Amino acid sequence: MKKVFALCLLASGLFVACGPSAEEKAKAEAEAQRIADSMMQAMEAENAAAAAAAAADTTAAATEAPATGK
Repeated sequence: MKKVFALCLLASGLFVACGPSAEEKAKAEAEAQRIADSMMQAMEAENAAAAAAAAADTTAAATEAPATGK
């Protein structure tokens, strides 16, 4: 029983010690930030395009509608 316990303790120690290094963590964080930034830029571009399209639609509707004078 003591051998099994010692083996489990050793295996769990190795499992915890084999985590990602600080360099790997920094690299993963930088990659996540890069992805978030690119997604944010895409969303901003999409919002700007939608706003421009909405402004063009309202301008076109205003110039096409006849003035009734009511």
